[in-house]
Amino acid sequence: GDFSFYFVQIAPFTYRDEYSTGALKEAQLHSMKIPNTGMVVTSDVGSLITIHPPDKKTVGQRLAAWAFAKDYDMKDIPYCGPLYKDSKREGDKIRIFFDYSDEGLIAKGGELKHFLIAGEDMKFVPAEARIEKNTVLVYSKDVTNPTAVRFGWGHTDVTNLFNLAGLPASPFRTDSK
Repeated sequence: GDFSFYFVQIAPFTYRDEYSTGALKEAQLHSMKIPNTGMVVTSDVGSLITIHPPDKKTVGQRLAAWAFAKDYDMKDIPYCGPLYKDSKREGDKIRIFFDYSDEGLIAKGGELKHFLIAGEDMKFVPAEARIEKNTVLVYSKDVTNPTAVRFGWGHTDVTNLFNLAGLPASPFRTDSK
């Protein structure tokens, strides 16, 4: 039937295969293209030593926010963190645009973490990133001709990019849609 389905994206953990977790998170993100679905991001509440996030309350509150906003028509409840929308190259930097970031973005706990950038060779290196209103500008002195950005792609990446409602951004990559 036509019913809602809300799910939880996998959390950071020391998985055996450190390379496929980014692809799995991306597949979960793409699942939101199915009507009446919603995904809770847990990249900030996971545990690297236990596969299930120990902070059940936060996960439950985020799931409830989806239901309240979508199923009970409570329009004033924020329910989704920033989701990658588009990117634009600006010289030796790449600007990232998001949905669910209209009010702005914040980096909890200091500077943004877990951004990677690559040039035409597609060799990703750690990148610096800074928030500019509701976008993120990503760059590295080691990449002068950037073509792609990844965020939270590693299996142990505990990310810190949030919208002003306090909801975390989903991991993403710009080199595939």
